[in-house]
Amino acid sequence: MQFIYPATLTPDPTGGFVVTFRDWPEAITQGESPDEALLEAADCLEEAVAARIDDRDEIPAASAPLPDEHPVAVPIQTALKAALFLAMRETGVGPTELARRLGIHEKAARRLVDPRHASKAATLEQALLTVGRRLAIAIEKAA
Repeated sequence: MQFIYPATLTPDPTGGFVVTFRDWPEAITQGESPDEALLEAADCLEEAVAARIDDRDEIPAASAPLPDEHPVAVPIQTALKAALFLAMRETGVGPTELARRLGIHEKAARRLVDPRHASKAATLEQALLTVGRRLAIAIEKAA
């Protein structure tokens, strides 16, 4: 799973830039400059992912970027929660079973996929391992 999505910046006739995502039609934001627009894009994308998790909806796979698109990464906490959400759906592991495997209360297991609740990265990594996923981080040079 990779949570870096291509974004398109379009100059707004009234000033600034509008940001849209092919993979996330509901995610639209803007900024006064390209840099500001891309900062806003990460926040917008985070909210879109959180809304899909809240709604128990699909999280699309990231499309390959086209030459005129800009990569926007989902913030790490939300990306980890999205990965856990998707892995749990794929493996059929619910919060009760996740809690049992981790030796924690079911409420704590539910919080691990709650995008509005802060969770420790190490706990999310352990949860991913219990559903057969391994966390791998790639660090890339910023554009």
